[in-house]
Amino acid sequence: MDEHFSKLVETLAPKLAALLAMTPITDGRLPRDMPSSGIYLFSEAGKHLYVGRSNKLRRRYGLHTLPGSQQNQASFAYRLACESMEQRPALYRIGSGRRAYSQLPEFIEKFAAAKARVRKMEFRFVEQTNQTYQAVLEIYAAVVLNTPYNDFSNH
Repeated sequence: MDEHFSKLVETLAPKLAALLAMTPITDGRLPRDMPSSGIYLFSEAGKHLYVGRSNKLRRRYGLHTLPGSQQNQASFAYRLACESMEQRPALYRIGSGRRAYSQLPEFIEKFAAAKARVRKMEFRFVEQTNQTYQAVLEIYAAVVLNTPYNDFSNH
């Protein structure tokens, strides 16, 4: 294995351990001294659901949880809202893809409920400023924790 990549790999398990050791935030009040860059984890009832990364962790948390953010800014809440739609509408009637959902009153309601649900979840984070390490750590954590809402498909 390449020496540089090997050094990166050696950092993954300790960073994940630090992430999991963090006392989760469950009330939406983020600490003032939180790092700006890193990866984050949303869990519910002890089940790890979603790992993300950001260079603006505080802002990213708000986009996932606060009213006003759009579905393309709150991908986790968007997935939860889509999952909660009992009947998926024929989107070709009103548009296509994500934009079509965002126009449906039922979806707007479910999206707001999903963001409120995410706000009540356990939220953890760990600092990682190096962008390459951050990307690999996000994938590593999602794979190890088997988070069901992570999707690394190309667009």
